[in-house]
Amino acid sequence: MDLSNLRPAIGSTKNRKRIGRGAGSGTGKTSGKGHKGQNARSGGGAKPGFEGGQMPLQRRLPKRGFTPLDKKVYALVNLRDLQNLFEAGTVVDMEALGKAGLVKKIQDGIKILADGDLDKALTVKAHKFSKAAQQKIEAAGGKVEVI
Repeated sequence: MDLSNLRPAIGSTKNRKRIGRGAGSGTGKTSGKGHKGQNARSGGGAKPGFEGGQMPLQRRLPKRGFTPLDKKVYALVNLRDLQNLFEAGTVVDMEALGKAGLVKKIQDGIKILADGDLDKALTVKAHKFSKAAQQKIEAAGGKVEVI
């Protein structure tokens, strides 16, 4: 067995359809396009979304809202997760949150939210904190550091 003996599995490959090569090919004359009409012409066919002149769906539906260009998107982490995954006295920063699997993608930073309870003294470093989260961390004896 060597490279010169390699062949595709039987039935796994097919010859391409050679259109417009005579009546004997089965796709001669009109090349499988039928007779006349828009789709038989060069460059013929309707564009995607064209509904025969009827108002297309994307124009019938109203436009709603907008996306602000300066919107900040934060990776959100709850205190409940910090309570479950980190030991007392740990420094919780971007690297630690990434290793723990709490933060997959940091877009504009990390924000700590107050959902859940915290009874461990942790030093938490993040870009933003909710007021309640900051109070709970400090009440547990921890420190809050804004990056």
